Amino acid sequence: MLTENKVLVVGGGIAGLSLAISLRKNGVAVDIVELKKEWTVYGVGIIIQSNVMRAFNDLGVLEKFMGQAYPFDVVTIDSPRGKVVMPGHHLAGPNYPPNCGVSRPALHKVLTETALESGTNVRLGVTLASYSETDHHVTATFTDGTTGTYDLIVGADGTYSKVREMVFPDVKPSFTGQAVWRYNFPRQVDHLTNFIAPDGLAAGLVPLAENLMYMYVTSNEPTKPRIVEEDLAAQMRDRLSGHTGGIIAELRDDITDNKGVVYRPMEVVFVPEKWYKGRVVLIGDAAHSTSPHIGQGAGISVEDTLVLSEELLKDIPLATSLENFMARRYARCKMVCDVGRQIGEWEMAGTMGDRTKLMAEAFQALAQPL
Repeated sequence: MLTENKVLVVGGGIAGLSLAISLRKNGVAVDIVELKKEWTVYGVGIIIQSNVMRAFNDLGVLEKFMGQAYPFDVVTIDSPRGKVVMPGHHLAGPNYPPNCGVSRPALHKVLTETALESGTNVRLGVTLASYSETDHHVTATFTDGTTGTYDLIVGADGTYSKVREMVFPDVKPSFTGQAVWRYNFPRQVDHLTNFIAPDGLAAGLVPLAENLMYMYVTSNEPTKPRIVEEDLAAQMRDRLSGHTGGIIAELRDDITDNKGVVYRPMEVVFVPEKWYKGRVVLIGDAAHSTSPHIGQGAGISVEDTLVLSEELLKDIPLATSLENFMARRYARCKMVCDVGRQIGEWEMAGTMGDRTKLMAEAFQALAQPL
């Protein structure tokens, strides 16, 4: 129950914007503070699978970006063991495809515009500096010296969350030993295609729009190298050397623009037990940043926002709302993180493991209601 009827969201990414949209639909005043002065995202894409299609539809934004997205029905995995086809589910309703890909800039534009149109108050170049709380409210002090009073502070500020550092200082991201590389191409596939090389490492192609797709490849990077921009294209080509045939090998030599390569060491975090303390709660990557092996990191963040918003609007004590939120989200998000961790361990060991079986079970679980 929100007595002040006002929530502070720290972080203006997918999770923070989605929560603001959901709360504003129900009349809750929302302030977002975003540390970036320029509210931008990097220019590759996002895979929106069946459960995430449902979440964005429930949020009321799916229709707004589908015209800029690329729909597809199935996900395929090609490996030395053969080809597996994983059908999607029409969880957003019969009028929408099971899955789609969309560029991150296109999705960000829809979310920011929707949040602003809903009346969300957004402040850029400012973030939370400290807070104090009573039994009835929490007072935030911002980095520009201003203050505000709220029912709740929500940390939606990502893997390297400053809010998490304030609340759970001992919980820190850890490097998995792998990295992911991404690069945009003109579209040549009509669904998410994954390819597993003989060494167990994965590459794939994700359609994003009529004329756009991106390639990803995972790599083992035990030393977590820092790679200068002028070497990125050559290094990504090198990480594709295990893919000796097919479309991945054909495209490899076309990776030439260093600025177009997005390289990210995989760092993950999972807050054990509760994701909240008092009147501060974490959502999305701040609470459960996972590896990208099954493409669900952003998706389960959007799910978080729908569940948290629903619980906050109930006529029950705030502590009970947060307990209910945890009960509905903890096991589901941990499953996604555990699956990603296991696939990464198989890749680093140079084996397929039971990858396709594990992914199919995960997608089936995610198709269940929130």
